[in-house]
Amino acid sequence: MNDIEKTQSCIMQVTQQEPYLTGERAIIAVLDSGIDYFLPEFRDATGQTRILAIWDQTQQPDAQQGKQPPQGYQEGVLYTREMINEALALGREDGQKRVPIFDLSGHGTAVAGVAAGTNMGIAPKADLLIIRLGNPQANSFPRTTQLMRGVDYAVNLGVTLNRPVAVNISFGNTYGDHQGNSLLERFIDNASEIGRSVIVVGSGNEGASRGHTAGIIQKEGRIVELAVADYETGLNIQLWKFYQDVFNLVITSPGGEKTTLELSALKEAQADRRIVEQTQLLCYLGKPLPYNVQQEIFIDMIPVGSYINSGVWRIELIPITLVTGEYRFYLPGYAVRNIATGFFLPTPEMTITIPSTARRAVTVGAYDVARRSYADFSGRGYVYRYNDGRVDTAGGQQIIAEVKPDLIAPGVNITVPVTGGGYEQVSGTSFATPFVTGAAALLMEWGIVRGNDRFLYGERLKASLIRGAQSLSGVLERPDSRIGWGRLCVENALKSLQ
Repeated sequence: MNDIEKTQSCIMQVTQQEPYLTGERAIIAVLDSGIDYFLPEFRDATGQTRILAIWDQTQQPDAQQGKQPPQGYQEGVLYTREMINEALALGREDGQKRVPIFDLSGHGTAVAGVAAGTNMGIAPKADLLIIRLGNPQANSFPRTTQLMRGVDYAVNLGVTLNRPVAVNISFGNTYGDHQGNSLLERFIDNASEIGRSVIVVGSGNEGASRGHTAGIIQKEGRIVELAVADYETGLNIQLWKFYQDVFNLVITSPGGEKTTLELSALKEAQADRRIVEQTQLLCYLGKPLPYNVQQEIFIDMIPVGSYINSGVWRIELIPITLVTGEYRFYLPGYAVRNIATGFFLPTPEMTITIPSTARRAVTVGAYDVARRSYADFSGRGYVYRYNDGRVDTAGGQQIIAEVKPDLIAPGVNITVPVTGGGYEQVSGTSFATPFVTGAAALLMEWGIVRGNDRFLYGERLKASLIRGAQSLSGVLERPDSRIGWGRLCVENALKSLQ
């Protein structure tokens, strides 16, 4: 299964012939929705589990029943390999009473299957560490702190066991300035320096969702139009700008009612409330944080009745003081808003989700192997170029500063295991990401486990993946905001190290 995708990714060329890589002794940590650990995809030839441990952050510890979180952590319950094997011996019905782990959405099971499934995975002999992400607590950021704890546990477990770890995060959201400056992004950058690890993150599926628009305000101002579909129970809008730029907002509802948000007179960290037609607007003016020089304007649209007003909303940006004039709007992700809600003139660039914007993460976009084309849903990033005087710009040469995504992998009609048994085909960068995570485990086996390159992790591993990346038809120049440095090719990455 997925053999065509594996061949196009130059994986079969290193697993079915010399050096016969399997990911053995490498650890693949999947931070997701859980796993169906009874499936054959996660057992070895003797029927024993290939899962090192499962940390379910959604469960409450109970010391009397022997349900404890990992040492040094306070939430969730850790189930060891021994416990999982005991559950397997009991059968599904009784076993799930011993180890009550479920994957209600099936997302985590699918991702783990692609990365390390025994029959279909990229690294079929890698050990799995499963972290079921917790639910948001009261007055807490949804999943953010749980995700950070999961990453922390995974990389530190690798240190404890003296083994390489490839962390898979097929999860993201649109909240933030997308510049790599948030607490989560910075945490991932720091965590990537712990032990012999690499953190692989999907670029998200916001590329064609019309949830982002950006531009530069001129002296006469700028108008941004937003279509709001029927039956939208609420919507929030992020506006990110440079702190030194000051402007007001004039918002016009679908019925023609106007209101002016005088941001120039609003104090930082202060909110302004008003009602336009049947929609309450709550505007919050943020202030730069110790780790971010950007300023956020957050507008929450709250229905007075059941729904906010549908139709075309106009947001006019009126300049007061302009230095750069740059602005960037973001809506919530496509999965939490009506498909017809979006900007009239969307900007597909900078639609990669957070935390794939973390600089040291390996950011993965998706492409369609059958069509050999870029998947339009895949989140696009950026190619920052600059000249520092070391090259002759007259010849058109430039120095590359930063590129996101780093590369792309198969992400359309990917065969994945289904909870309860069987297989199905799915699409999304969530399933392109484990191709690269599994590939990282293969390279770590060759380099670290077999002793060919004991420093093959982190940025060095990322560099080898980038160097091995191949072009994609229709993309003439690389790097590119859609495909980064190109499509995954493990064989080329390995050759670059030999």
